[in-house]
Amino acid sequence: MTAENDGLLRLEAAAQDLLFREARTANAFTDEPVSDAQIQAIYDLVKWAPTSFNQQPLRALLVRSAAARERLVKHMWDSNKDKTARAPLSVVLAADYNFHENLPEQFPVFPEAKDVVFADREVRETDAFLNGALQLGYFILGVRAAGLAAGPMTGADMEGLREEFFTDDHRVLAVVNIGKPAEDAWFSRLPRLEYGRVFTEV
Repeated sequence: MTAENDGLLRLEAAAQDLLFREARTANAFTDEPVSDAQIQAIYDLVKWAPTSFNQQPLRALLVRSAAARERLVKHMWDSNKDKTARAPLSVVLAADYNFHENLPEQFPVFPEAKDVVFADREVRETDAFLNGALQLGYFILGVRAAGLAAGPMTGADMEGLREEFFTDDHRVLAVVNIGKPAEDAWFSRLPRLEYGRVFTEV
């Protein structure tokens, strides 16, 4: 197929490249700041993406101050410390196990889901992780849609991050560095599995 998928995708080729083909994980950023307005615009876009029961377990902590940055960096793996220390903005993303408290508002077609489906904590933990991870993926695409680069990382002491910034009712999913990419921001593009190795038909 051509880069434009023979016209089968409605999204323009330039947008496809921005979100997927030319986008990569950034490891270095310029000093240009990332504003609260940019982050809000990103969220106001990606909040419409689908989740199960319209649940919205994702919680995001913006790390800007020097003191908070030190608290964050100490929990990152050594390979991730320097780039996190230098990023214009880092976001710690977590899943809230008590997301169900908002379901009567978020899923009014079945407000009883809060108690009928999600009364059991184990069920909530599983769903919060799955749907929080979905929202994390949407957030990364939103960062790219804003013309910024994202550096998502799971190389960290997640339990340490939870204790540092959240409560027992949260699970840290990832840390995402955000900013304008520096000239040396990228590693080489890594291969992806071809269609036939992923999709089967019955």
